[in-house]
Amino acid sequence: MDELFAKAPIKKVYFKLAFPVVLGMITTMIYNLADTMFVAKTGNTDLVAGVTIGAPLFTFLIAVSDIFGLGGSSLISRLFGEKRYDLSKRISSFCLFGSVIVGIILTILLLVFAKPILILLGAKTSTYSYAFDFYRIIALGSVFIIFSLVPQNLIRTEGLAFEAMLSTMIGTILSIILDPIFLFGLEWGATGVGLANIIGYLVTDLLLIFFTIKNAHYISLNPKIMKISRQNIKDVIAIGIPGSITNFAQSFGMALLNSSLAAYGANKVAAMGITQKIYSIVILVIVGFAFGAQSLIGYNYGAKNWQRLKDILRFDTLVLVAYAIIVGGLLIIFAKPVTALFMNQASIVSAGSYMLIATIITTPFVGIILVYTTVFQSIGNTCGAFVMAKGIIYFIVLEILKSTLGYHGIVWSQAASDILTWIIGYFMFKKSLDLKDKLKK
Repeated sequence: MDELFAKAPIKKVYFKLAFPVVLGMITTMIYNLADTMFVAKTGNTDLVAGVTIGAPLFTFLIAVSDIFGLGGSSLISRLFGEKRYDLSKRISSFCLFGSVIVGIILTILLLVFAKPILILLGAKTSTYSYAFDFYRIIALGSVFIIFSLVPQNLIRTEGLAFEAMLSTMIGTILSIILDPIFLFGLEWGATGVGLANIIGYLVTDLLLIFFTIKNAHYISLNPKIMKISRQNIKDVIAIGIPGSITNFAQSFGMALLNSSLAAYGANKVAAMGITQKIYSIVILVIVGFAFGAQSLIGYNYGAKNWQRLKDILRFDTLVLVAYAIIVGGLLIIFAKPVTALFMNQASIVSAGSYMLIATIITTPFVGIILVYTTVFQSIGNTCGAFVMAKGIIYFIVLEILKSTLGYHGIVWSQAASDILTWIIGYFMFKKSLDLKDKLKK
């Protein structure tokens, strides 16, 4: 482990850790696109809107998972750098079984309060039944979704990125196969879409458990050692909560966005759903590179290898920004034909391509924001990671632009919040007490 994280050439170890994460993200992206395309091919805009309305639940569950997955992996990677392997085992056990317990509790709460939650997410009379069918299945499978991301993050801290990727890819490919079968063959509608997702996550969970038992040396599934000190729990949560907020803010932002667009009709909500899926082409890969490198950042921070850490961050930024410019630029140029691939209706293509350009144009800034995010999470800078989550900033920007510019303000609110978040993140990074002297030129 020390040879890989502390001594191997940065480019080599960076891509060794990040590429499997990116490939896993690409597989997830392909499923998201295929899923949207399958649903859109029904020609039922209410069904598309209903599934779009239920989508923030996914992001919320991932956000909950990040408390244990990102919080645990960030702390464990630093402990590896400090050679504290026994404590790493105990923390990993706490994170794995803690995610299961929280998942069970959330399943109950989500089912009990389904109606008010769906209304809050923007469900209307025409879309409620579709949104509820999708929401119900996802709620029932909450444990599988939450658990799957925890071992993925934890085993990567030992360099088992390939095993994490393989588990994700197999589960996702299965979901892609089942989606059209349930949607068109069995005609299960939104219920089938949700069920295909959950079965994929269940298979991923089983594979991750197998690889954890077989290949991991310092990540433990032993429930007898899951009890850790209050300080250890605080350390996990202090890092995990900001990481969770990043995804929760996305869930909250999607809900606000859908609710705001609902006033302009189901077509606008459906167009934004398609836009967000296309947007994931860029974002999931960027997230894959950023979080694939997080264990490398955390390890070298824990080992106090400041020059290597500085070089890692410089290379990380270069990769993320270059990718965002190239792929984002292509999507802007071909916005209309790409949108038409999903639903070739004039109103959807017009609205969707406009939304896509407004959404994708600030993606290079998002890449830099993610570098700041992973650094703040890795060093335990709760305030910095919280601000980078963009939740509060996005809410304020959305409300201001919605009230002043109406529909166009809603569409451009994400771009405006990206730029504002980047500016704030830049100054917070420069003034970070943890890195001010250690990473100076």
